[in-house]
Amino acid sequence: MWKTFLKPGWVFTAAAVLIFAYFAFTVLAPWQLHKNEAKTERNHNIEAAFETDPVPLSEIFTTRGEVADGKEWRRVSMTGHYLPESEVLLRLRPVNSSPAFQALTPFRLNSGEIMLVNRGFVPANQDNVPDIPAAPSEEVTIVGYARLDEPPPSHEPLTDQGRLQVSGINSQQIADLTHLELGKDYVQLSDGQPGTLSAIPLPQLDSGPHLSYGIQWIAFGIMAPLGLGYFVWAEMRERRREQEEQQALQEQQQTPLEQQDEKDQQESESPAEAKLRSRYGGARVDHYSKIARRNEERF
Repeated sequence: MWKTFLKPGWVFTAAAVLIFAYFAFTVLAPWQLHKNEAKTERNHNIEAAFETDPVPLSEIFTTRGEVADGKEWRRVSMTGHYLPESEVLLRLRPVNSSPAFQALTPFRLNSGEIMLVNRGFVPANQDNVPDIPAAPSEEVTIVGYARLDEPPPSHEPLTDQGRLQVSGINSQQIADLTHLELGKDYVQLSDGQPGTLSAIPLPQLDSGPHLSYGIQWIAFGIMAPLGLGYFVWAEMRERRREQEEQQALQEQQQTPLEQQDEKDQQESESPAEAKLRSRYGGARVDHYSKIARRNEERF
């Protein structure tokens, strides 16, 4: 019966189920659970940002302009002036489900460091660059959120309608375009600060469905092998039933004459022969009976 499960169909099915279960436990479930942990940490950082007052930039950013571990979304303050001539636009990034342009303007601190500042957004006029108010040129003190840099965008920068535009907020790419030594991460302006356009909305403080998705992948990883086991059991049960039906059919196909001969033979047997028949079967009993008759004829 086990040879049935060595056929290609069963082998491929078992391999597919085991591979799926492996990836469900090692890739898919951890991926969703990690996203849930990241969102939970982000929500905690945003809540902590509003529970504490803004602090100087140097308390959150390292000397390389990099946000310290676990400090993203903390509010920071810095004093200096914008460099509007080096402003770059983030092209058609959706805000509140509508395309918009965001102004990325370098800001030189009085201490000499230069940080990239996201001043906010202006809704797009179809694909045309809208009128974007210039950043103030005088010295100002601004407050914003510490933000981590985005990965390098896949699209190359372009110049359209006289404005340099990028498809991602990557300080290194913008530093290469503006020939400025920018910090690794950037600052997103709070609402009501000097130079702010329409402030970028803060993320919703919820973890989303990632935890439930992670649990579902774990459940699928468990259910798939169990389902395979059920189908194996069902196949074995069906084959046993077919064997029993075939055996019953063979017994029903025996002719009445053969049944009567067998009955007469059993009735004419001596107790010793019946005992031999029940122990060894009909063929061996007939053999021993013939030997017994020969012995009787000889003596």
